Amino acid sequence: MSKQVILTGIRGNNDLHIGNYFGALLPMIDMTKKRAGSYQVNLFMPDLHSFTTPIDHSTLHAQIMHNLRVFVAAGLPLDNADVHIYRQSYVPAHSELTIILNSFTGFGEMSRMTQFKDKSSKLGDERISVGLFDYPVLMAADILLYGATYVPVGDDQSQHLEFTRDIAQRLNSRFGELFTVPASVKEQHQFFGKDQGLRIKDLADPTKKMSKSDETGKGIIFLNDSPEAAAKKIMSAATDDVGAVNLDFENQPGISNLLQIHALLSGESLEAVAEHHKGQTSYGELKKEVAQQVQEFLSDFQNKLTAVDDTELIVKIEASEAAMNTQASTVLTKVQKAVGLR
Repeated sequence: MSKQVILTGIRGNNDLHIGNYFGALLPMIDMTKKRAGSYQVNLFMPDLHSFTTPIDHSTLHAQIMHNLRVFVAAGLPLDNADVHIYRQSYVPAHSELTIILNSFTGFGEMSRMTQFKDKSSKLGDERISVGLFDYPVLMAADILLYGATYVPVGDDQSQHLEFTRDIAQRLNSRFGELFTVPASVKEQHQFFGKDQGLRIKDLADPTKKMSKSDETGKGIIFLNDSPEAAAKKIMSAATDDVGAVNLDFENQPGISNLLQIHALLSGESLEAVAEHHKGQTSYGELKKEVAQQVQEFLSDFQNKLTAVDDTELIVKIEASEAAMNTQASTVLTKVQKAVGLR
């Protein structure tokens, strides 16, 4: 690997919504377009992570392939040799390195992981899997197998990145230089920029982020929603009784959220959009404008999704998986020799 590696991925079994699209997917693809050439960009589908919490396994494969198509529809360049798009489970070294790393990981380390505490608190004891507990070790394997220096992480994943650095340094200290240690969280933020995109809020409850955990779906605009249904959700969005359009996240979170969506869909700055609507007394006017934008965006995006060439996508995936198996196996073999397995 002559070029430094950037590695990133989005969980495969989620129904993606516009919050995912503008907050994670689009910044990821923009980064790929800008950085590919100077860096090797690994964009992978972490399908083994997909069932660390209970899911419908009968739909998993179809959802993974659908979300890979979504990447392409959003603009992922398939013709760049430095861009690799692959499925985690198709590279067995991910699982094998995880088993080795487990034996050098403390129970206490995993018990202190905030994300595990948060997710497990929402599940009954019988539904908390060892896979969920062990998630950071698999994530470490995902990163270390490719010598990835840069991994864009949100605040909820920063602990996992620091663990990856710790386990890499631990094994390097004991067995020699086995792994490239990824950059620190601070260095990641300097490289990618701290703000990875605006955070779209739930339309029904704008005090929380748009999330699939809202089982009603009323506050979420999914990428597979019909454009008409999505427009209706905008028209039903929660606002307030202030009676004037202002960018004020504390006192007018619903209106501010609509202004954010407006800015993202128009490509204008949030400040410019806020100034355009400042002081308007009719919330209906703002809602109609945003609803129209959402309808046009989804219609255009869904047309692009339908036009994705599955044959071209599969060729790219299989070529990437062959290349990644070669890279990952080289690192895994070095580790296996160091610990005495080879």
